[in-house]
Amino acid sequence: MIAERALKTLEFDKVREQVSDFCTSSLGKQQIEQLVPEPNFEKVVELLEEMDEGLAILRVKGHVPMGGIFDIRPHTKRAQIGGMLSAMELMEISSTIRASRILRNFIEDIENDEEIQIPHFIERKNNMPILTAVQHEIDHCIDENGTVLDSASVELRSIRQQLRSEEAKVRQKLDSLTRGPNAAKMLSDTIVTIRNDRYVIPVKQEYRSYYGGIVHDQSSSGQTLFIEPESVVQINNEIQRLKVREKAEIEKILLALTEKVQEVANDLFELVKILADIDVILAKAKYGVAQKCSKPSVNNEGYIRLIQARHPLIPMDVAVPNTIEFGREYTAIVITGPNTGGKTVTLKTVGLCTLMAQAGIPIPALDGSELSVFSQVFADIGDEQSIEQSLSTFSSHMVNIVDILKHFDENSLILFDELGAGTDPQEGAALAISILDEVVDKGARVMATTHYPELKAYAYNRKGVINASVEFDIETLSPTYRLLIGVPGRSNAFEISKRLGLKDSIINQAKSYTGTDRREVESMIASLEESRRRAEQEVEEAHEILEEAQQLHAQLEEKLSAFNEKKESLEQKAKEEARKIIEDAKKEAEHIIKELREMQQNANQVIKDHEIIEAKKRLEDALPAENPILKKQAKIRERAQNLQPGDEVKVLSYGQKGTLIEKVSDNEWVVQIGILKMKMDESDLEYVKPEKEKQRITLTTVKNRNSHVKLELDLRGERLEDAIMKTEKYLDDALLANYSRVTIIHGKGTGALRQGIQEYLKKHKRVRSFRYGEAGEGGLGVTVVELK
Repeated sequence: MIAERALKTLEFDKVREQVSDFCTSSLGKQQIEQLVPEPNFEKVVELLEEMDEGLAILRVKGHVPMGGIFDIRPHTKRAQIGGMLSAMELMEISSTIRASRILRNFIEDIENDEEIQIPHFIERKNNMPILTAVQHEIDHCIDENGTVLDSASVELRSIRQQLRSEEAKVRQKLDSLTRGPNAAKMLSDTIVTIRNDRYVIPVKQEYRSYYGGIVHDQSSSGQTLFIEPESVVQINNEIQRLKVREKAEIEKILLALTEKVQEVANDLFELVKILADIDVILAKAKYGVAQKCSKPSVNNEGYIRLIQARHPLIPMDVAVPNTIEFGREYTAIVITGPNTGGKTVTLKTVGLCTLMAQAGIPIPALDGSELSVFSQVFADIGDEQSIEQSLSTFSSHMVNIVDILKHFDENSLILFDELGAGTDPQEGAALAISILDEVVDKGARVMATTHYPELKAYAYNRKGVINASVEFDIETLSPTYRLLIGVPGRSNAFEISKRLGLKDSIINQAKSYTGTDRREVESMIASLEESRRRAEQEVEEAHEILEEAQQLHAQLEEKLSAFNEKKESLEQKAKEEARKIIEDAKKEAEHIIKELREMQQNANQVIKDHEIIEAKKRLEDALPAENPILKKQAKIRERAQNLQPGDEVKVLSYGQKGTLIEKVSDNEWVVQIGILKMKMDESDLEYVKPEKEKQRITLTTVKNRNSHVKLELDLRGERLEDAIMKTEKYLDDALLANYSRVTIIHGKGTGALRQGIQEYLKKHKRVRSFRYGEAGEGGLGVTVVELK
């Protein structure tokens, strides 16, 4: 257990207050008030892991449903000893059970999310008692305002119905009196009110005898009497009797519900504990988010490394962060420097961060910080900064130090502020050195601040001890609060005095009074400080260059990755296009070869030379051309070989058609365009097929027949038998004409013709498929047929 004195000295209670502000229930606040650092290493690891899970939940989900939780432990304890719970207390129990169910469902949802791992929360969720049945029984009888519902029992509903009926009667009678002819004169106000749980009307003093009945109250002036008229006394009596019955029935219901609570009292205590634990964990996490804290790693080797740590009780925009490391090569730090320079704040920062980590609270430092788990933390820190400290102050400090030296061990963290101060400087320095020797020899971790120059040399000569100082800006005459480890503090009295206007002669005379050794030490310290500042500047510049190089490297990698992805994509696309071109070429070639074979089989028919030449040209065109220039040259050569006098051509440069008259040279033709005749280069001519040759080459027996076969067959008005005959003939003609799709128009009508035609199409061997027409094709009135 960490000593209470250290907690108070380091103001750990103020950190607890800040954390408790983030609790959502009184349960969590009470637990935070009793929070103390854990000395057990395994327990500290668990606490920090739980808190880190809370941070992860807040980062992913943003919030955790923790509303509706009450401290129901007093209610549960009273139920255990046989007391009757009130409706409001039962409502709080129901609300707490409901809150636990909502929280359990929330954690179960996260449990299925692979993005976040929360084993400690899942374990607590699994340990939550399920008390839904008790909650439902309470909710059936009591509403969220703590009122017993009519539905709580059949008897209560009956009583309340009678009660409402009687109340309506008495109000009706009293309302008739307030609306009577004499009401305005005899009543102080025409209203019905209640006194002593009985309905009354306000009657003027002088008309008391007119209404008779019972006087229950009077106004402060005595001029108005609140009278229960005789006509409603019996009804009011009945109302009171029903209210007594209602109260008894409510007590019966509450006792029954209290027994239910009594049966699950132990489960309720366990549930409250789990909810309080979760509230505390989330409060720590919320505090960490608000204060920009991080989870430190921990060890049990006495090693401390705080990266840019701030004092948690100083506002973020004011606190100066410092990096502090010790516990391995050196186990003690001696900090020297001027007053108000931040030495005490540094001690408290290390002490408070250690206590916070051991309590499972995130620390105000950057990621990567590491702290040790100590069995004891001791602090001798005084707030007084005067150089005129009295003997009593020295004595009180020494009493505390003596107590520390009695109880510390090698697993302790000790913080000394102004060690040995308040007495003769020579004796004080000697005591300080002796005390540090005692602590360092036992292996404890220690930080001490001092004014004594003797301790600067001690830190240089003593193994395991290092000097440190708080930086002071001579230009502004103010501390920077930056901790410089490895450099002792030096006196700035001469520099400050000079800046403030003290004569140089006085300063030089003062310097002459100081010893040579002292001046050499001060000069050495000044040189160390300058070297340190220069090294820090160089490190910062190197860090900036490294960051720029890393950014440039990342950008180049990203661009290279994007280039490779685009390259692969284009290569894949090119391969697909090439494959498609080759497949299309193969299909076209096969089709042309089939036609040429048909021509060969039908050699006895008349086939013109240009038809064979055209088929050959199509076959050559089917080959994929890799070079468009070569392909163009091939076309030019092809045109030169195939052109003959009388052929119709297109003059490319003019965009006009003409007829070849004669060839006058190897590459020139005389072309007649209209009434003009001119010489044209062969490369500027393109062969144009005559209209009669533009149809696909087929068997001579069906040559030109396709020009008479329409793309649609109109059967509207036909009988089914005639329509099927016409459809059969039409499909044969369409197949001979090499049509791949035709349209049959049958109209909508009764649908008999359409159905008969489609039944026939189903059985036709050369029909690939058929469908109704689209909106722009005729809809249900046509059938579009795909042919094989």
